Amino acid sequence: MHSPYSIPVLHNTIRIMTPFLFAAIGGLFTELAGMLNIALEGLMLIGAFFSVIFTAFTGNLFLGLTLGILSSVLVALIFGWISLYLKANIFITGLATNLLAPGLTTVLAFQIFGNKGVIRFENIPNLTHITIPIIRRIPLLNDILSGHNFLVYLSWLTVIIAAIVIYETPFGLRLRATGLNPRAIESYGLKPRRIQLAAILISGFTCGLGGSMLSLEMGAFVPNLTAGRGWIALVAIYLGSKRPLGIVIASFVFALTESISNYVQGITSVPADFILATPYMVTLLAMIGWSVWQYYRAKE
Repeated sequence: MHSPYSIPVLHNTIRIMTPFLFAAIGGLFTELAGMLNIALEGLMLIGAFFSVIFTAFTGNLFLGLTLGILSSVLVALIFGWISLYLKANIFITGLATNLLAPGLTTVLAFQIFGNKGVIRFENIPNLTHITIPIIRRIPLLNDILSGHNFLVYLSWLTVIIAAIVIYETPFGLRLRATGLNPRAIESYGLKPRRIQLAAILISGFTCGLGGSMLSLEMGAFVPNLTAGRGWIALVAIYLGSKRPLGIVIASFVFALTESISNYVQGITSVPADFILATPYMVTLLAMIGWSVWQYYRAKE
């Protein structure tokens, strides 16, 4: 017999994990190409801001989503060009991207709307929620897996496509080879920087989707809306052993922690600030545990 809270918690977990999943899958491509991409947070925030802005201005969800994603890809292109072709330190460039995103979105929000706080849009097109016919008659699965917006299911499809691209295509082979030995790639007449730039653009695309999910779901933009999700996605890559399935599991665990913390706020006297910090504490503990495991594994 399940708790009356378990089904809503799990249903929300599936929804909450979507931005983590999008960002982490994009970060996986850059990681396999031999680059630590810490710009996931900034790219998500750019996608979140411009997708809801363009959707509100155009009144078209698909167009707004597309333009929001392209905005994130454009910033990723600039980030990649500076890092790979101008030879800037990719860590510093990624950090600069993360610092630029909140400042840029705040300035633009003030210039356009005269507001540095929450910007809510009335009558904005909503994300379409989908009922899965196959599991409609299965009570528990239907309550947990069905009724989400289309971006949730798109994230599952993205994981499958990523796995196929990484392990079953020439590009995936070259991507992994670039991360392992760029000189070997050059010996075949290929250009590692182009492969790495492609990986960064892929991360911009998926981060745009993840950020769009956050803002379009609310029909509003909140300063610092991503709230560290890009960093958690980066952790999920390592906890997931740099594999798509592992990333799904890690993202689910982080999302479950956040979902539980959201419900616990209403049924306990524990300070809300402490509860809201729980997902980040779990992330920190998970990273420490992963580092310890890697250390003892290396000694064996």
